[in-house]
Amino acid sequence: MNCELCNTSDETLLWRGQHCRVILVEDADYPGFCRVIWNDHIKEMTDLPSQIRAELMNTVFAVESAVREVMQPDKINLASLGNMTPHLHWHVIPRYIDDKHFPSPIWPSLYAAPAFQTSVIFAHV
Repeated sequence: MNCELCNTSDETLLWRGQHCRVILVEDADYPGFCRVIWNDHIKEMTDLPSQIRAELMNTVFAVESAVREVMQPDKINLASLGNMTPHLHWHVIPRYIDDKHFPSPIWPSLYAAPAFQTSVIFAHV
């Protein structure tokens, strides 16, 4: 398996726990951008037991609090996408009114989203 989030050799590690780690994303446009990465190769939040899921979210919230205190952003964005890299991780992104994409997401829209029926999705909720 060739997963960039399983490979930890090229990371700026800020903290490592039993289940996840926190890294600094080196992006000059978004200083303070952190990523909370699940240590094992897991694709979805619901693949974790609820107690462990809560532990992961508490880590995300702790990182958010630390970034807010240190970076003093105008806004924090939290995102868990995994479409390009299907390995469970959260982005904690400090945003500023003068940053490159504010108030839009930091990722440009490169692909048109396929049409789907929300009724099909919500029938499973």
